[in-house]
Amino acid sequence: MASDSKPSVPLTLPVLPLDDEVVLPGMVVPLDLSDNDVRAAVEAAQAAARPGAGKPRVLLVPRVDGTYAGTGVLGTVEQVGRLSDGDPGALIRGLGRVRIGAGTTGPGAALWVEGSTVEETLPEPLPGQVTDLIKEYKALATSWLKKRGAWQVVDRVQQIDGVGALADNSGYSPFLTVEQKVALLETADPVARLKLATAQLREHLAEQDVAETIAKDVQEGVDKQQREFLLRRQLEAVRKELRDLNGEAEGDESDDYRARVEAADLPEKVREAALKEVEKLERSSDQSPEGSWIRTWLDTILELPWNERTEDRYDIRGARAVLDAEHAGLDDVKERITEYLAVRKRRAERGLGVVGGRRGGAVLALVGPPGVGKTSLGESVAHAMGREFVRVALGGVRDEAEIRGHRRTYVGALPGRIVRAIKEAGSMNPVVLLDEIDKVGSDFRGDPAAALLEVLDPAQNHTFRDHYLEVELDLSDVVFLATANVLEAIPEALLDRMELVRLDGYTEDEKVVIARDHLLPRQLERAGLEPGEVVLEDASLRRLAGEYTREAGVRTLERAISRLLRKVAAQHELGDREMPFTVGPDDLRELIGRPHHVPESAQDPAERRTAVPGVATGLAVTGAGGDVLFVEASLADPETGAAGLTLTGQLGDVMKESAQIALSFLRSHGAELELPVTGLKDRGVHIHFPAGAVPKDGPSAGVTMTTALASLLSGRLVRTDVAMTGEVSLTGRVLPIGGVKQKLLAAHRAGITTVVIPKRNEADLDDVPAEILEKLEVHPVTDVRQVLEIALAPAAVPVGVAA
Repeated sequence: MASDSKPSVPLTLPVLPLDDEVVLPGMVVPLDLSDNDVRAAVEAAQAAARPGAGKPRVLLVPRVDGTYAGTGVLGTVEQVGRLSDGDPGALIRGLGRVRIGAGTTGPGAALWVEGSTVEETLPEPLPGQVTDLIKEYKALATSWLKKRGAWQVVDRVQQIDGVGALADNSGYSPFLTVEQKVALLETADPVARLKLATAQLREHLAEQDVAETIAKDVQEGVDKQQREFLLRRQLEAVRKELRDLNGEAEGDESDDYRARVEAADLPEKVREAALKEVEKLERSSDQSPEGSWIRTWLDTILELPWNERTEDRYDIRGARAVLDAEHAGLDDVKERITEYLAVRKRRAERGLGVVGGRRGGAVLALVGPPGVGKTSLGESVAHAMGREFVRVALGGVRDEAEIRGHRRTYVGALPGRIVRAIKEAGSMNPVVLLDEIDKVGSDFRGDPAAALLEVLDPAQNHTFRDHYLEVELDLSDVVFLATANVLEAIPEALLDRMELVRLDGYTEDEKVVIARDHLLPRQLERAGLEPGEVVLEDASLRRLAGEYTREAGVRTLERAISRLLRKVAAQHELGDREMPFTVGPDDLRELIGRPHHVPESAQDPAERRTAVPGVATGLAVTGAGGDVLFVEASLADPETGAAGLTLTGQLGDVMKESAQIALSFLRSHGAELELPVTGLKDRGVHIHFPAGAVPKDGPSAGVTMTTALASLLSGRLVRTDVAMTGEVSLTGRVLPIGGVKQKLLAAHRAGITTVVIPKRNEADLDDVPAEILEKLEVHPVTDVRQVLEIALAPAAVPVGVAA
């Protein structure tokens, strides 16, 4: 807002220069007369003053770097005397602004100039904006003065009413620079000058708040450090007193780690790495987070059994006896462990314990259906060899760091499961069971199966490096046993590093022995029964295994025994059963209900699945072992017009192709086989595999589908006691398949007596237990025509009627 100005008054005054200082109107300041320019101006003013005309007047002009400002302040010499330090001085009062003109002459040695006064007036009453500005400036000034403790000045500031006088009062502010004060001096408009002074004061208060916050934070940090330092010194003093009390030698933590590393039995490279970390620990401060990482790493290194090994038992007969006593069957695994111990014994006798930096470890993959004893076998192997046993569960592991460890830069980093297993075992040659290796997954965090490649490679694992340890760890003396249910789920590169041992399930005789010698004693103890209180006859165990459970393993059988014993114990507590009690085969239905699995051969002929043409019995292998697989075929009515092949039962592509091959073979060789296939062009063929919720795939059902279609077309039933497996070609050749042992065990469990297999699989019969082969009539065939001759019963109706 512009102000109304009065006419200026011309003046001739001596100049009193102010170096690096500014005096505003209204200010009263003492000046040192020791300065020649100041003294000359005061003396000139006194000489020019006329008696009775008032006090001597001078022109106070700021001089910055030798340059005079364009505006000065008219000042009066109030008093001349001595300053507080005894030097001569003068008390000058600023009155108003003067615009400096041309130089002139005057008495004394001072510089005289001409000037004109600047007078401003404001309208009455003051506008609201100016009033608000006055209030804001007074509030800011009051806040600043209170922070400095200048309470006596607060009232003086509050009593100033003039806009210009209030702005000029900021000339007393020590925080303003010379340039800022010159800007205030040269601003003639009082409102603009007050705005400028308010902005300068507001900026200073903001800076002061930031500075106070920083100072407070710094002070709090210093106080915390001082407190922590004091507490640590007190802690050291307490530790020293405790050491003196217990007679221990004095030394700090780093000295303790250095002594532990030097005293430990570590490999040379590991010792060098540990000593480097001790040196880092000695250089780091107590407050550094790196110190805790180094201490954790050193503790892990010192806890590992670098040179600890258990002595193997080279009593080969005794080891085999331990395996036989703890597990029935599983001859393949027992033979492999026996071979391993025999070779270890001969190597030790000839001084070949370490060859090329590698020791004689082993990596075995135990693949088989659930419940056959893969996991418990690992503990038995360790018992037989006299080694420590550690189980590492890999089911559901998706993070690669679980195997190789985390980098030490992460908070809470730990070594991988392999290193932790060695640490837990307390020796460098334990038996490590990698359970459920086929359940390892991979995602964005990495592929744990890929991390296992180095662990399970006998040519590399003597220099295994964990990401956390970053030193070589020798795993070549470890016996790794990996268990899996499905062979196809193991990556090919990982499977190539392991020696495969298949556990294909137990025969019924083996199940009876396992139940009698292992399962029943364990369940008697868990049920709180004495061994003689409940006795299960072998016939009862055989019926439990054959009719109440149908599995490759023995888990369901153990649950059935547990349920049976609980039932007997509950009846005894209720007073309905006397002890001791012998459970016979006829008592099972009363205790645990009806059987769940009745063999087809034991059913009424009219109720069997193969009681109608078009149904054949096949054999398959699933994740739970071998199983029987029924195939049903039907022909659509020619009037419906639904020609073609329909497949149901949640089949894979390979099985669908096998069905197409079976149908094509019968169409092209119908006349040779005396089958009425001419009508197949106009009639739809439907092939169904029951248990439609279970996915099925593979080529081994080819002969079964061919037999089912031939039975449907010929009207001849498929024999109930016959099951078959094999891949069929377009020319009728029966090609080899896999899983012969599992399939024959499944056929035996289902009550099948005759099995048809490919001729080229005849060598696989060596893996089948002799007692199973004695109970099965196995027919190796090369052509599907032989399968039809064996499997199809004589025609009950004419061929044309059946078709």
